[in-house]
Amino acid sequence: MTALRTRAIVLRRTNYGEADRILQLLTPEGKRSVMARGVRRERSKLAGGIELFAICDIVITEGKGDLGILTSARLVQFYRHILEDYDTMQFAYEVVKHVGRASEMVDEPDWYDVLSEVLMALDTLTIPRQLIQTWFYLHYAALLGHELSLVHDTTGIPLQPDLRYAYDESEMGLREALHGNITADHIKLMRLISAKSLKVLSQVGGIEAILPDCWVTARQHAAI
Repeated sequence: MTALRTRAIVLRRTNYGEADRILQLLTPEGKRSVMARGVRRERSKLAGGIELFAICDIVITEGKGDLGILTSARLVQFYRHILEDYDTMQFAYEVVKHVGRASEMVDEPDWYDVLSEVLMALDTLTIPRQLIQTWFYLHYAALLGHELSLVHDTTGIPLQPDLRYAYDESEMGLREALHGNITADHIKLMRLISAKSLKVLSQVGGIEAILPDCWVTARQHAAI
């Protein structure tokens, strides 16, 4: 019997029978569905290792069909601060939901990296939530195959530092606009957000005035 040991993030937990639970997990190898037998019993050794908003170390063995059997689970990192703020918790639930659905359409191991990055940042109280959301929206869209172009406008012309732009929802890109809200500073910040980790971005200063417009643009593009 082969076994897979890996890291995992719980996407969904569904009660099954009297004491079992079916779990949807996101791992660096992709999404996995597993049966956690007896996990709802009081003395289950698995229960404490499959919390929401956590990184777990798990072992999966082969089961029937695509449903594996969870034989071991241990918490590596529990992001408890997410549960201390309602808005943060709600956004975390949204991210888990969207990543879960998107990973069914596009089976891409990078979804694990995106979700783990967002959970880590939401647990870090010094990183602005709007920055985390902007980062998520841009990376979410890119993994789904429609990365926001921060090099060319909707007509294919290179973006110019002395022009202003607006987001065009129908063309899913930036178009030149005399009174547009997107300037060279916004484009520079969104390029950074697309390329850097949230830990690095949290050290960038002077973004408070332009971040809200970047957030709106990223959210529009992600269509969330």
